[in-house]
Amino acid sequence: MHDIPEYTKQYLALRNGQDKPQIWIAYKGLIYDVSESRLWKNGKHYEHWAGQDLTHELKDAPHTQAVFEKFRVIGRLI
Repeated sequence: MHDIPEYTKQYLALRNGQDKPQIWIAYKGLIYDVSESRLWKNGKHYEHWAGQDLTHELKDAPHTQAVFEKFRVIGRLI
């Protein structure tokens, strides 16, 4: 996983399902593509918005970080 691209928070912010068609989220420094998830339709998942680092929001979620294993890592947040 050392050869994955690095993206800034600004680049991630545009992948919110609104400004661009991609729906990306970050968690613990990694960026995941959740575009195919029906739970992230239009870049929103309950009270969470795509294009952000959701690391600190997971504590309020009804699931564990294992949920990220379903999605492809597409980059590292710098």
